Amino acid sequence: MTAIKHSLQRDIFTPNDERLLSIVNVCKAGKKKKNCFLCATVTTERPVQVKVVKVKKSDKGDFYKRQMAWELRDLTEVDAKDANKENPEFDLHFEKVYRWVASSTAEKNSFISCIWKLNQRYLRKKVEFVNVSAQLLEESVPSGENQSVAGGDEDALDDYQELNAREEQDIEGMMEVCEYAISNAEAFAEKLSSELQVLDGANIQSIMASEKQVNILMHLLDEALAEVDTIEGKLSSYEEMLQSVKEQMDQISQSNRIIQISSTNNHKLLGEIEFLVNHMDLSKGHIKALQDGDLSSPKGIEACINASEALLQCMNVALRPGHEKLTAVKQQQQLFCELRDTFARRLTNHLNNVFVHQGHDQSSTLAQNTAELTLPKHHPLHRDLLRYAKLMEWLKSTQREKYEGLSRTYVDYMTRLYDREIKDFFEVAKIKMAGTTKEGKNKFATLPRKESALKQETESLHGSSGKLTGSTSSLNKLAVQGSNSRRSQSSSLLDMGNMSASDLDVADRTKFDKIFEQVLSELEPLCLAEQDFIIKFFKLQQQPALAQAETDDTDGAIQTKPSASEHRNSMSNEKDMVRMMMTKIFACIEMELNSLIALGDKIDTFNSLYMLVKMSHHVWTAENVDPASYLSTTLGNVLVTVKRNFDKCIEESLLQISENLKSTVPVFSNRWCGTPCRMSSSGSTSTLRD
Repeated sequence: MTAIKHSLQRDIFTPNDERLLSIVNVCKAGKKKKNCFLCATVTTERPVQVKVVKVKKSDKGDFYKRQMAWELRDLTEVDAKDANKENPEFDLHFEKVYRWVASSTAEKNSFISCIWKLNQRYLRKKVEFVNVSAQLLEESVPSGENQSVAGGDEDALDDYQELNAREEQDIEGMMEVCEYAISNAEAFAEKLSSELQVLDGANIQSIMASEKQVNILMHLLDEALAEVDTIEGKLSSYEEMLQSVKEQMDQISQSNRIIQISSTNNHKLLGEIEFLVNHMDLSKGHIKALQDGDLSSPKGIEACINASEALLQCMNVALRPGHEKLTAVKQQQQLFCELRDTFARRLTNHLNNVFVHQGHDQSSTLAQNTAELTLPKHHPLHRDLLRYAKLMEWLKSTQREKYEGLSRTYVDYMTRLYDREIKDFFEVAKIKMAGTTKEGKNKFATLPRKESALKQETESLHGSSGKLTGSTSSLNKLAVQGSNSRRSQSSSLLDMGNMSASDLDVADRTKFDKIFEQVLSELEPLCLAEQDFIIKFFKLQQQPALAQAETDDTDGAIQTKPSASEHRNSMSNEKDMVRMMMTKIFACIEMELNSLIALGDKIDTFNSLYMLVKMSHHVWTAENVDPASYLSTTLGNVLVTVKRNFDKCIEESLLQISENLKSTVPVFSNRWCGTPCRMSSSGSTSTLRD
């Protein structure tokens, strides 16, 4: 321990003008044993500062480093735990309680004794010692006033005193006078003793002779002692004054520390207030716009959009811990909720009224389109409603129930409107198709008698030729086989075939094809425009940056970005919502298309070929635009129905051709040539096939 003490004094305390008085090897109580040293030190310069220093051995080498230091004046209590039994544990009460376990009880007692001495000398007994034996404190009391409190290490003097030059000369002269050698030490010592006695006697006699001088000397000593007492009194008073000044300086330092803490707290409080004011203050203009803003004018709508975005930013600000407990913050949040509910209610009522008024305006234009095969355009309605798209986005993020209620209201209203328009549109299409068929029949009725007879004969031979026309491989083969028989027919018969029923069927089918193409061409932009409007107006299938309320990072708000899986789920849900809304709005399209297809197939089964071509083209176009769109799905379902009808038509035609080929071919006499000939309708079939 002595070597460690010297090493610490040399390496740590001497460079800092400090002197090590006591040391104890300790570790913290109740924890993993990490040994360190507690050192009691005093400064070598005045005023003397007494400290308790914690020294720890470095982990990277064998040297020691200063870890922590406490002023002894901050020590309030020393608890030795047990005054009667040996216990290495003790507590030091500074700003908090430090519990230590000494390596031995002797080291602990020595360290506590040193602390007690320093307390007696420098702190005027301010430290309270608990569970310390009275014997230990009595042993620590100094024997004289001038004895140092710090113990033997501070004032211990070496017993050896070196002789001066005169004393050396006297001893050498005495040893030279002596005739015997230094080996006869006893005789030499007796001689010295006798001479000293003679000298002492002479000195006593001289002193007694000079009694007056002794009295004067004693008087001077008394005066010196009185002067010493006076000086000590002054020093004591000076020390008290210095101690008072020191206490005042400590109080001033403590006051400065408190003032600095108060200033720091004021700055932090001001920063928190500025944060709340900057991020939770909604201007009066925005409040007025939310409460009474005009939702029918463009300026009013723009003001409401700006006010709603400002309100959303205020409501989404990330409050710091403790802000939600402030009364002002609670009141402001309550105001924001009231403004949100009020504006959401106003916006919902206004949009409901807009739906109704726009519906009346749109219904007035419906009668103008019924005469023609066109669907009313809803672009003005969409244009007027798209001004509220940002407000719908705000409503989606703040009042989800009202947002969904508006979407349901819009779907219900548009379902009735489109149902009325589409049914009227398909009714006009059916009338035009039926009118086309009647015109063909009337034209056929006005043909000459010979042509009518020819048609009846050819139908009796090969069945309904109008139903067998088309571009199929089976019909092509039959047309090639019947080409030889066509060459034997007379030119007058071919002339009458130019106005046959097949020519009339081609014209009717061409008109039917145009009507069907116009129906699909009207439906396609209508569905795409409505789907695009729904996506834009209800803010569906948008990018994450548009679908979320943006906040400024510099405002202290914490913005959490959604994960990739959450974004995919959100996009899937929004796509499903678009598809569901489109399905409800245009619920009658598929039914009306199937009805129109059934009508076309009833008029002429060969119309299924025209419908198959047109429907395939429109399905391909819709899939290129959006494979998952409602239009693509609906047209795909209808295409399946058309394909089934076409397959059924081909099967019936092949069956009829097969039956006609197997039947006996009728033979009759040609009145012009007198030879039997075979009549066939393959000529008209080939023409229609080409």
